[in-house]
Amino acid sequence: MDVQQWTFVFVGLTFALYIGIAIMTRAGNTSEFYVAGKGVPPLANGLATAADWMSAASFLGMAGLISFVGYDGSVYLMGWTGGYVLLALLLAPYLRKFGKFTVPDFIGDRYYSNIARTVAVICALLVSFTYIAGQMRGVGLVFSRFLEVPITTGVIIGMFIVLFYAV
Repeated sequence: MDVQQWTFVFVGLTFALYIGIAIMTRAGNTSEFYVAGKGVPPLANGLATAADWMSAASFLGMAGLISFVGYDGSVYLMGWTGGYVLLALLLAPYLRKFGKFTVPDFIGDRYYSNIARTVAVICALLVSFTYIAGQMRGVGLVFSRFLEVPITTGVIIGMFIVLFYAV
């Protein structure tokens, strides 16, 4: 078999493994979905959070920025990392303490204000759409290289995979 066929086999087996894990560990209710039924140890939860930070947007975007701008681009990397650490240290513990699953719910209840909740929702949507644009571009780039398809096709494949796993 050539490299392309091995790539398809490897990617297919990887997806089959993840689908099998997803089917075996399906969530039964909302709390199990959001916080894994509180059965995940703190170290594993922290590792999962760090893995989320080390994503296509982080690696490809920051590497491209530093490559394009030079040494001055590392300032953005420090801000990106520092902001993530501050968010994890200053906000995440209070979400659990308040028993909330989302930042807008926490802010709305913390400040007794639906206006604050609405502003938090708008900010979360804006940040999410900005972040997902980088993620999808990274997914498209990775799939275009592995599967030897155009980047647009790679993005569409990635979107269908994300949709499949989310459903």
